[in-house]
Amino acid sequence: MKDIEKYIFTSQRLGFRNWKSTDIEDLYEINSDKRVMEFFPNVATKKHTVDFVERMQAQFANKGFCYFAVDKLENNQFIGFIGLSEQTFDSEFTPCIDIGWRIKFSEWNKGFATEGAKRCLDYAFNDLNIKNIYSIAPKVNLKSEQVMLKIGLKKQYEFEHSLLINDSRLKKCVLYKIEKSN
Repeated sequence: MKDIEKYIFTSQRLGFRNWKSTDIEDLYEINSDKRVMEFFPNVATKKHTVDFVERMQAQFANKGFCYFAVDKLENNQFIGFIGLSEQTFDSEFTPCIDIGWRIKFSEWNKGFATEGAKRCLDYAFNDLNIKNIYSIAPKVNLKSEQVMLKIGLKKQYEFEHSLLINDSRLKKCVLYKIEKSN
């Protein structure tokens, strides 16, 4: 089997696929990096990483999307995730479909998050016929907000995230949105 066939879709440099149990160690390494997890309350435990992968596998089976495992096509190296996920935390705009990303630190500043997120939007709008995509980040996470702007999302407003309400540094979040053009 050609490597390209294992991907649900590709961008110029990235392959997007469902998760495998063999991804857990690599994702756990990313989730344990304090630089990558700077805008989260904590680094993720191994159990949280396993639970995340299982949740993404189930969501892909049920919905046809998830935060996809992402490989660099040049070497098939796993570099993190980019994709779509259903958000159901308590807010006025949920439930919604969110676009998000988490890339290993050594692959930052190479345009992978932007390239991958643009391709995921294309997949969401044209293959899945999703009408609206949101993105959420703590207000202090200017890097993610820059990606949101680069991929065409528009800022809606700032809000206090119900799951971060006890974290004074992270509770104030930004909400971005993009709608499928007709």
